Amino acid sequence: QVQVAESGGGSVQAGESLRLSCKLSKEVFNRSAMFWYRQTPAKERERVAGFAADGKVIYLDSVRGRFTISRDDPQGAIYLQMNRLEPDDTGVYFCNAVAIYSNYQQPYWGLGTQVNVSS
Repeated sequence: QVQVAESGGGSVQAGESLRLSCKLSKEVFNRSAMFWYRQTPAKERERVAGFAADGKVIYLDSVRGRFTISRDDPQGAIYLQMNRLEPDDTGVYFCNAVAIYSNYQQPYWGLGTQVNVSS
């Protein structure tokens, strides 16, 4: 049973910071591209940041320069440091692992952690 666990969400004022954590089984982590997504009821889910399968780091344009994704391979974890948060950053943040196999890809999702940013 693969478990993906996010933590670190909370309620902050604009301009403040939060750091999100995501941990999962290393057997999946070691073969996965890793991403952070966010979603609100009023918006479609969007990819915020990630490590693509080729190792490249990607960021949503609106968070580039404010958010930093990092990883700790021995711990099977990724993190999202979110600085200078804005109200538009509000949403449920999900950790997504996409395990890469020869014939298919298998996605795994956490249950999400809520981030609220007030003005």
